[in-house]
Amino acid sequence: MDPNGKVALITGAGSGIGRATALLLAENGVSVVVADVDESGGNETVETVKAVGGEAAFVRADVTSRDDVEAMVAFTKKTYGGLDIAYNNAGVGTPGPRFPDAKPEDWERTFLIDLLAVVACIQAQVPAMKERGGGVIISTASIAGLMGYMPDPIYAAAKHGVVGLTRSMEYLQAEANIRVNCVCPGVVDTPMIRQVRDNSDPKARAQAEAILASMPLIEPRTIAETVLELIRDDSANGVAMAITYGRPARQVEAPMRFGRPDPAQQRRD
Repeated sequence: MDPNGKVALITGAGSGIGRATALLLAENGVSVVVADVDESGGNETVETVKAVGGEAAFVRADVTSRDDVEAMVAFTKKTYGGLDIAYNNAGVGTPGPRFPDAKPEDWERTFLIDLLAVVACIQAQVPAMKERGGGVIISTASIAGLMGYMPDPIYAAAKHGVVGLTRSMEYLQAEANIRVNCVCPGVVDTPMIRQVRDNSDPKARAQAEAILASMPLIEPRTIAETVLELIRDDSANGVAMAITYGRPARQVEAPMRFGRPDPAQQRRD
């Protein structure tokens, strides 16, 4: 898809990866709807986009509310005439202590925002894209969705769910000309990293500080560039793109796939 002249809706766009993506898409001719529960951050993103000559509008949306999710899609259609690109980026980590000691309300919130809200967003976005003859949906998963992640097992489980959902929705391209993909970043320099660290107990905070001190952080713009690549690449569908520091973004294949000559899928009568 050529992004120029298209309309995008980005959740969690009040800071970090969402803001960087809003700015990059606007630089490439996209009208952007900035959705976030943080009104101050969302409006700041809009002003940042407009400062470079881009077009953007803010809508307050809590992705855990289905009413808000439906309303942000309706706002996008009313403001810019339709929806071509959706980037489901809003996410959180689980505050310490680590599961299974984590409070139920904390790990439930992680699942609600990081996985169930993505499902709800896609369900609301697809009909709007069908009205336009197709579109592209991208979600933020994580490198933790492709491997074990011991610091936050709940976050890893939710992000594995996003990857599985993405890979399982390839059929939308044939049915509705809608491609569904996800990005799987490593540790990115975003406010979320600092919030999880600051909201943790002293032991978990010390562990987080040690991890962050031992590795370079990825810039949000790097993730935004991969999102733009997935929008442009009409062959990308059901793809999970791993993004780690110092390496080009790369597609990670599922370990098994129906329809391929996989010995594990053969009968042994």
